[in-house]
Amino acid sequence: RLAPRELFDHLSVQGDDNLQSMLVGSVMRKVKSRTWKKQRYFKLQDDYMTIWYKSKKAGNTHSTFSVSDLEAIRDGHQSEVLLSIADEFPADRCFTLVFRGRRGNLDLVAESADEAQSWINGMRTLIENLENMGEREKLDQWIGDWFRKADKNNDGRMNFKEVQDLLKMMNVDMNEHHAHRLFTMADKSQSGMLEDDEFVLFYKMLTQREDVLRVFQAYSVDGQKLLQSDLEDFLREEQLDEIDMQPHAKQLIERYEPSDTAKLLNAMTFDGFLMYLGSAEGSIFNPQWRGVFQDMSQPLCHYFISSSHNTYLMEDQLRGQSSVEGYIRALSRGCRCVEVDCWDGANGEPIVYHGHTFTSKILFKDVVNALENYAFKVSEYPVILSIENHCSVEQQKVMAQHLNHILGDKLLKSTLEGKAPVELPSPEDLKGKILLKAKKIGGLEENFNGTVEDPQSGEVSDEDEVAEINEDNLHRESICRRIKRLSKELSDCVVYCKSVQFSNFKHSRIHSKFYEVASFTESKARKHLREAGTEFVHHNSRQLTRVYPSGFRTDSSNFNPQEMWNAGCQIVALNFQTAGEGMDLNDGLFGQNGSCGYVLKPSFMREVGSRFDPETPQQRDCYQPVILTIQVISGQQLPKVNVKEDSIVDPLVRVEIHGVPMDQAKQETRYIENNGFNPVWYDTLRFTIHTPELAMVRFVVEDYDKTSKNDFVGQYTLPLSCVQQGYRHIHLFSKDGTRIPPSSLFVHVRITELE
Repeated sequence: RLAPRELFDHLSVQGDDNLQSMLVGSVMRKVKSRTWKKQRYFKLQDDYMTIWYKSKKAGNTHSTFSVSDLEAIRDGHQSEVLLSIADEFPADRCFTLVFRGRRGNLDLVAESADEAQSWINGMRTLIENLENMGEREKLDQWIGDWFRKADKNNDGRMNFKEVQDLLKMMNVDMNEHHAHRLFTMADKSQSGMLEDDEFVLFYKMLTQREDVLRVFQAYSVDGQKLLQSDLEDFLREEQLDEIDMQPHAKQLIERYEPSDTAKLLNAMTFDGFLMYLGSAEGSIFNPQWRGVFQDMSQPLCHYFISSSHNTYLMEDQLRGQSSVEGYIRALSRGCRCVEVDCWDGANGEPIVYHGHTFTSKILFKDVVNALENYAFKVSEYPVILSIENHCSVEQQKVMAQHLNHILGDKLLKSTLEGKAPVELPSPEDLKGKILLKAKKIGGLEENFNGTVEDPQSGEVSDEDEVAEINEDNLHRESICRRIKRLSKELSDCVVYCKSVQFSNFKHSRIHSKFYEVASFTESKARKHLREAGTEFVHHNSRQLTRVYPSGFRTDSSNFNPQEMWNAGCQIVALNFQTAGEGMDLNDGLFGQNGSCGYVLKPSFMREVGSRFDPETPQQRDCYQPVILTIQVISGQQLPKVNVKEDSIVDPLVRVEIHGVPMDQAKQETRYIENNGFNPVWYDTLRFTIHTPELAMVRFVVEDYDKTSKNDFVGQYTLPLSCVQQGYRHIHLFSKDGTRIPPSSLFVHVRITELE
């Protein structure tokens, strides 16, 4: 067992000069705006995990955060706040700490460039070490964190009363007699106190996994170990592994068995078995589908594309803050289509914000700079920049200049082969390219046969969302008078994604071009789905469609994207800043294929001759429904939802199927009273799924409340096609889409064809 300091010693950071100076601490400025800049003393704690900081004036009050809360460190003036003080503090003294989830960033200015560099490099080392830790080390780390939280007088020891308080904090409601017995067994030194490693022992006894032991003993001859042949039987019969069994079992023993003696016997002990089941290989998500595994050489319209709506907003669309950070966060989450609402700004510079509202404004060129810096950090596949254009011709020219000047070769300016194409290029063909989706004068063909429409005839009325309000008869006159001209410079930046108004499917079948993109509000898309599902799927096999949330969602809530994917719509734009079911499904779908932002649609949605209607899935060719059986066995270390001292979770698990209308279903287990620590259910849920290729499975844990709405505890969402069968752990995510280790569910999964 390694204490945190030894753990990091072992990871060879002890001699790291950056960390040494972080342990001593530094005075830095915390910056919130051009006028709010206050000095704070920052220091790395001895556990190499916690950053402690305090104000010079505020007496004893201090704050802390854990290195595990951090996602990245950005050096220089990369945030709006630091850009606003760039004239005052040089870039080499500034950096930004980016937190996971939706927590605000921390902007800092060090006293010197060397000091800034020390913190930037040191923090990066700590984040990297955390990422390289195994599951067991992470668990030890987590237990250590709790121990330090509960050790009020910092003497590194805990009496029984402190341990009881800690159990409450950890969401365990435990019989006092049972807890005391375990306490005495763990107290090896018989001092009436538990020290660090004794507490770990106590914790291990507390978390004895009877559920896993039961499975282990069913395959073990002597109840003590699994021989390699026993492990092979388990992998074949339970996990339904189809790879070459002998080398696979041997590999698992090598990788997860902690005991060298067992390794020599080619055997796995219970500890090793537990480690394997808790690892990525034992998780419900099949690791084979983690990397890019799909054919990326098909036309763009054959893929679902991770897409964001009002990307510049950090909150709601009436008063929320507009920020370049919105673009950086979306792109860092694998988003491949971002939206920009452009309006005329002061000094001839176009600005981005949600028109006619109180949201703050940012410069268009800053958004383009963020694209230049972040577009291809997590995925090399193309980014579509969806422009909502409300600018005068003069400022449209400025937009075109910024796009050309800042993006350079990354901006796609002409067709790939230099000849008139007949279909959209593929994500593979467009790697590293940014495509503009906007109005265009004329079409692609004119570029090749020498005719060009008169630029004066290229009208651009306000884009999609104003059209939606127009349809709904809100201040119709004020909008209709604003038919605008389009600048040729901006029009020339549009190649494969020309925005057009949609009239009907028949018209588009005869007249529309493969490079034309129609946009629908969610309600319009639903109407088309109900009235002409097959036509809609067929339309989307040839060209791109964008669907966006209704303008009446002023709280920036999301619709369920699944409905739109059922119709084969590729660009289903969601408010990335709003947590909840919509974003869970989006993260779930795009968590496969290397999280590259593109997922290949099922073949029956790509073939032009195919007649698939999501309303009647049983009528398609190759219809093969399946039965999904999930036994929800147990939960581990579920987080507390209620901050009240003595409240403990009463957890239940709901399994939801999202797919074609016939597949939409929810079932739940019973709730377990007062146990968020290690609840056990053994409840079996069964679903019939008619279109498995489109189905998503969402596991939701809630805290049961008989008097009011249940509280959300955690969730995990994945495509049915990525599910591994057998005994699996599900590692839960919080409301805002970040991991909450070590919270998990343990389940048994079977997928069988319906006879």
